Amino acid sequence: MKNADKSGLFDMVILGGGPAGFTAALYAARAGLSALVLEQLSPGGQMALSHQIDNYPGFEDGIDGFKLAQKMEAQALRFGAVTELAGVRAVDLFSNPKVIQTSDGTFYAKTVVIATGAIPKTLGLPEEQALTGRGLHYCAACDGMFYRGKTVVVVGGGNSAAADALLLSRVAKKVVVVHRRDTLRAEKIYHAPLMDAENVEFRWNSEAVRFSHGDRLTGIRIRNKLSGTEEEIPCDGVFISVGRRPATTLFEGQLKLDEQGYLVADETTATELPGVYAVGDVRTKPVRQVVTAVADGAVAVHMAEGFLSDREG
Repeated sequence: MKNADKSGLFDMVILGGGPAGFTAALYAARAGLSALVLEQLSPGGQMALSHQIDNYPGFEDGIDGFKLAQKMEAQALRFGAVTELAGVRAVDLFSNPKVIQTSDGTFYAKTVVIATGAIPKTLGLPEEQALTGRGLHYCAACDGMFYRGKTVVVVGGGNSAAADALLLSRVAKKVVVVHRRDTLRAEKIYHAPLMDAENVEFRWNSEAVRFSHGDRLTGIRIRNKLSGTEEEIPCDGVFISVGRRPATTLFEGQLKLDEQGYLVADETTATELPGVYAVGDVRTKPVRQVVTAVADGAVAVHMAEGFLSDREG
């Protein structure tokens, strides 16, 4: 349980205070490493926007995402990790030690864990932000169970939208897929199951134009791009599945990114730069959930301990 040395050098600086970041901070601090978490706004990342998380083990009645984030932060701080609310402006991951320039000064690190996450792409419609969590969602795996026996709309036609629609078809009474093209962009493996599902309908060549709502979302209005006609679809929930945008701009030119902009790192979380690790939603991975993010955080510290031991041994 120790802070930076007199020169401001930390054993580990963690960029991002989501579940992956605070798990890394917890494991690092318990291992006796000085660990700093840099978070721009508040703890939790995308998790903090979920009003109810039911698929994270240990909470039989579920838990509010923001409360879970606070618990994760408090646990890491209990063992000596440090949190700094600051926006990261630039990084130099090639230098030794590594340099992180922020809105609150410059920090130095022997190892860096990147936990900057990925942000769901929005439609940019009026009141979209206000309705998030009140009938409007971006993760069917997170929130789909709230719509058992109800009617939902999925906006999108790629792999994530198709996977969300399939998942929702198993719990919802009816699923309406709204896609701007005349066929799904998703891989062929999704096509037959969706077409065969009796409770799945499609609105091709269509785009969302506005949400209907009172205190909560009550429906969505769509427009056919070919005819120009509009249709109101009453529903209990809408899931926006038009992709995610990983927060990796800071690392362009220093770390390898895949075609979608995610940091290339395998299950070890190690990047091609020694001492730099990518965890949670920001890295290439098949499943992006809270439980996989916390696993990444633990693995990254294990790898970092080995790196530090080899370098200082």
